[in-house]
This record gives sequence, structure tokens and C-alpha cells, in this order.
Amino acid sequence: MDDKNINRILMQFEHLLKQANRERINPVIDELAIDDLQPIIDLVARARASYLKHLYDLCKKYHGTKDFPTPEEMKKLKAYRNCFIELADGAKSFEISIQRGYLDLKA
Repeated sequence: MDDKNINRILMQFEHLLKQANRERINPVIDELAIDDLQPIIDLVARARASYLKHLYDLCKKYHGTKDFPTPEEMKKLKAYRNCFIELADGAKSFEISIQRGYLDLKA
């Protein structure tokens, strides 16, 4: 298969991907305005702040010692990190969905 045919198939694939995503995503999420995105941004920022605060507190606690955080402290740090990463990934998915036209936007 030559490059011209490959490019044509890839363009058709991209069109199908966009159409399928728009058909599945757009009906389940109301038309969005910038104010509708504020709760997403706020929650991600809060999660980031909690994660960084816990990390900072651990670093201060163990600075100048030979000790490391306890398994329980590390478990809590991991939970904060996982929460932040999941929320940040979700926010990025919203951004991509907006960029690709999967969602309707209010002016």
C-alpha cells in the first residue's frame, strides 16, 4: 500500500474516531461554558495542593535525619498522588474532548 492510500485511510479513521466520540460523549454532557469547567479545574488544583502539602510535610519531617517515611505515610502520599493524577488525567480528557469537537460549547 502506498503513502497516498495510507494517508487516505488514516484520514477516514480519524473522521470515524471523531464521529464515534462525539456521538457517545456529547449527549451525556450538557453544553459547556467556561464557568462549567471551573469545578473541574478547582478539584484538580485542590488535589494537587493536598498531594504537594503532604509531600512537603514529609520532607520537612525527615530532613536532616537518616529515617524515611513510614509505610503508612507512604501509603497516604500514594493515595494523594493517585487522586491528583486521576483528576488531572480527567481534566486533560475534557480539554482534548473540547479541542477535538466532541462536546458542544456555549459562546
